[in-house]
Amino acid sequence: METRDLILAKARFEDWEDMYRNVWSRPETARYMLWQVTSREEEARARMERTIAWQREHDVWLVREKPSGQAIGWAGLAEASPGVWQETSIALGPEFVGRGYGRQILQLLMDIARSRGGTEFRCSARSENTASKALIISCGFTLASEGPCVDQRDGRPYVLEVYERKLS
Repeated sequence: METRDLILAKARFEDWEDMYRNVWSRPETARYMLWQVTSREEEARARMERTIAWQREHDVWLVREKPSGQAIGWAGLAEASPGVWQETSIALGPEFVGRGYGRQILQLLMDIARSRGGTEFRCSARSENTASKALIISCGFTLASEGPCVDQRDGRPYVLEVYERKLS
């Protein structure tokens, strides 16, 4: 699957190094996610094997930048209930944020959901994640709910905001 600047595809083992360098080793990327930073290359190789296995059963793709060919992040979606789809994650390495890639990914995920009979789409973001919230709102989503959560990594509380949009 492609956008103007990106390719979304299942991971290959050889992508481990790009993902390690661009995403998994980056605390600024992990900050709002539910995963731990990967700090060693051998951990990254094992993580890639787990990623490939996970992707066999889930709608999660590696994001590759067309100009450089590098793996720069990932994106996923799932059907929450009949006709209602949600993004399960969008993550990009910090050097690739602010280039319009998030918008391209979100639009592509909505297109996939629409092609599968989706009539509604949901996105979520932590209340303090201003960049993700700005992207979501700029794509026509409205706040539907919010609620308290606890970060499984460190026990800190946060507020998760859920946004919705009709697919037409």
